[in-house]
Amino acid sequence: MSAQLTQVLEAIDAANAQDPTLEDGQPAALLYGQRMSQEQQRLFPDATEVLQIAARGQHVERWKLAREAFPEGRAGYLAWRKAEAVHHADVVTSLMQNAGYGAEDTEAAAKMLRKEGIKRDAQVQALEDIICFVFLKWYFAPFAAKHPADKVQRIVEKTARKMSADARARVLREFDLPGDLASAFAA
Repeated sequence: MSAQLTQVLEAIDAANAQDPTLEDGQPAALLYGQRMSQEQQRLFPDATEVLQIAARGQHVERWKLAREAFPEGRAGYLAWRKAEAVHHADVVTSLMQNAGYGAEDTEAAAKMLRKEGIKRDAQVQALEDIICFVFLKWYFAPFAAKHPADKVQRIVEKTARKMSADARARVLREFDLPGDLASAFAA
């Protein structure tokens, strides 16, 4: 691991350690970033430094833009998500610049974090696949326990549509999903 990469990952962790929301006894954003890196290493062990950084920084300082600050409903939710993506990209690119990364690398990370090029750019798609695996592995069961079956099915279908064909096939091999949920990944 290069000194630049180490510096950026440590800076992301330091920022995320400030998250006031705790999960499993640690700051939620810090835990999420660690889970993202764990899945990135498992799914893409030969990932570029830029993908490694984007994975760790996916939710950097997420708590700073409260969902409640945006209007209710789908339009408000989408505006919040877009603002979060821009914020994550801005923070990560600043940390990368401070560590000496050049414009090409910082823009590539920003593009990934803003989700520009899903299904068209291999690096952006790789990040999206990592995000989906993290959701399925650590956040899906608690989500499903709180929501009705029809909403769970819609979320699973949306998740599957975001994933690459290889990632969907891998989900079917790695997760024991009921038939109606598994069918979303079979397409």
